[in-house]
Parts: sequence; C-alpha cells; structure tokens
Amino acid sequence: MSKLTDTQTIILTRAASRPGNLAMPLPDGLAGAAAKMTVTKMIERGWLEEVDANLRRHEPLWRETGDGHGTTLIVTEAGLDAIGIDPVVASTVSNIRKDRPAAKSTEVPADASAGPKLVSIRQGTKQALLIEMLQRPEGASITEIVEATSWQAHTARGAISGALKKKLDLPITSEKHPERGTVYKLNAA
Repeated sequence: MSKLTDTQTIILTRAASRPGNLAMPLPDGLAGAAAKMTVTKMIERGWLEEVDANLRRHEPLWRETGDGHGTTLIVTEAGLDAIGIDPVVASTVSNIRKDRPAAKSTEVPADASAGPKLVSIRQGTKQALLIEMLQRPEGASITEIVEATSWQAHTARGAISGALKKKLDLPITSEKHPERGTVYKLNAA
C-alpha cells in the first residue's frame, strides 16, 4: 500500500467530511500543475474518481468537458480506507442522511448555505462503536454504552446529543425501558 503525502491526506480527509465524499474544492495553495499531478496520482491509485458534476447542486468543477458540462472528484472506498475511515460506516451515515424525508430539508433552507456537516467516522473509534451499538435492533442503554466505551454516563449522553444528533444530524430516538433504563436507537429511515 502506498504511503499518503500530507496533501493527499488533507484532500481525502476533507472529502470524507463532505456530503457525497466530494474532493473539491482542493486545499488552498494547491493549483495548476501541482494540483493536476496530485489528483492524477490519486486517481491512478484508485483513491479518487472523476465523475460528472451536478451543476444543479452547484458542485465545484475539477475540469470542464467542453460541452457545457464538467467533472468533479469524489473519494472512492479505497480512498476512505487509505485514511482509516470505514467505508461501511461512512456510507451508512451518508445513506441515513439521504433517506430523510424531503419535508425536513425544506423546512430549514438557510442551513444549506452554512456548509456541509462532517460525516467521517474513523473505523475503530468509540464514536464508530457507539453508532454500531445504536444500529442494533434493540438499541443500546446508557449502561451498555458506558461499559463498552469506558465513558462516564454524562459523556455518553453528550456524545449522543452533540456529536451524533447535532453534528452528524442522525435520527436517534430514546425510550424508557423498566429493566434497561433509557434506550437509544438509530433509526435507518
């Protein structure tokens, strides 16, 4: 496996945090021949892929094709894997956000200009473990989360409300069970 340069790591990490894993725009200071060389190497290694840009979504262009269309760059699963992000977890988060009802996205159009929310979750982290636990059909109680992550109970609740609900915009529900206490679940739809 090839070693990543600092520039390649920055491109892949930023792209993993954008909706659709868009690699554009490239980092400041990377332009011209240097950008072309870096992107060409990343495409050759299978970390980036050149796809048609969706101009209706105002996706940034990598290059113009000459017929009024253009292409943009997206990170492949191999690219996510190269920086240690589990493609399954990243696609799960992305799919959950895509499957949201259209009514919710039209309620808050001002958020669209605020910028993309982070969606990258590195494999093997406590956040990835927390998401996996919440995806189980039975969900996870605070006690179970505390045991699995070695967090304090208030830290587990804060991670659910702050990192998952607010930052990643995941649909997490909670309900009280007499034996287990408050049980949190990540609803896929």
